[in-house]
Amino acid sequence: MKSYEAVARSLREARPDRLLAALRSALAEHYGAVAVDLLLVDYGMTALCHVAAGADEGEQYSVFTSPAGRAFGSQEPLVEERSGRGTIMVHLPVSVRGDRLGVLTVETPGRSLPGPTQLELQRIAEDAGRALLVAERDTDVYRVARRRNRLTLAAEMQWDLLSGRAYECPEYSIGAQLEPAYAIRGDNFDWSVSGDRLHLSITNGMGEGIEASLLTSLAVNALRNARRGGAPLAGQAALVDQAVYAQHGGRRFLEMLLLSFDAATGEVEAVDAGSPRLYVLRGDEVVPWPFEAQMPVGMAEDTVYSVERFRARPGDRLVFVSDGVFDARNLTGESFGDRALTRAVMGTRLLPAASVPQEVLRHLSGYREGRASEDDTLVVCVDWRGREGAV
Repeated sequence: MKSYEAVARSLREARPDRLLAALRSALAEHYGAVAVDLLLVDYGMTALCHVAAGADEGEQYSVFTSPAGRAFGSQEPLVEERSGRGTIMVHLPVSVRGDRLGVLTVETPGRSLPGPTQLELQRIAEDAGRALLVAERDTDVYRVARRRNRLTLAAEMQWDLLSGRAYECPEYSIGAQLEPAYAIRGDNFDWSVSGDRLHLSITNGMGEGIEASLLTSLAVNALRNARRGGAPLAGQAALVDQAVYAQHGGRRFLEMLLLSFDAATGEVEAVDAGSPRLYVLRGDEVVPWPFEAQMPVGMAEDTVYSVERFRARPGDRLVFVSDGVFDARNLTGESFGDRALTRAVMGTRLLPAASVPQEVLRHLSGYREGRASEDDTLVVCVDWRGREGAV
């Protein structure tokens, strides 16, 4: 335990841009590590990228086929024996409250890893995740490491606007992803947890490039301002509508789906102001949820919004998609949302929420048969477990 505490202290005291150096030094001193690497998942969620030491960018590893990728996908440690070297390599998921950030790899002498030592290394990987989130306020090192390609300016703005890509608590789990990851424009997801409430929004800003990103940024920040000011859900939609209309006079608008979940009861309030759609996997059936669509925000002055209500049941999987998903067409002109999306959602039954968006987007890519998407594609998954004892 003293070794763990020493490494944890070194992380707390490290400069924001020197977390890897602190880990290498502390793990070598207290655990005999002969090699330590920190791998961060890229924006597209397809590769694990080295946090560079100096100018060396290092090798990238597949999320799907590499040992580190298997640890990332399973969220369980994976131990490799390094034949001929007399060492073992342990790959440890780096995650914070369900948000998968990457993998910490540690090579140590010997042919096995004692159970208590592995548990301590797992705790160190968790501590590294928390340290990363704090450090990103003060350094670009980790954002740079995640890039396999150059981000467009619009995408840079969008990623900085987004919440994490996953969240987990006893009552529910969330997973989300946007594509094209390096060139997203106006789509956005946002969530906030407060007491028994989960607030979730799905946004599709009209337009291309910077114009779409600026429009979405205005709307999301107006929504956060309204929510933090204590406005009810319909009032939040109205205040976003006013902010966008005041800026653009109805020439530009957004489509939004706003939801507020009660973790204690599963009761959900919703305001559907446009195109994002919900598909519910309940038992062995996928059902498109029949919201009543209202005016997009910013289209008309002083729009009044009304709230719909439904209940999420324990075991429900709620999959939210943007029009870039359900309106995508194959070579015959059939839209993905007609039948293929239902099959894709059904095919995710055995996956955790954090993996669902990528799987749906993989099905979508196959459906398009190699053709590039003409629109942003967004998928958000909420797995609802509810609270024990809730009616």
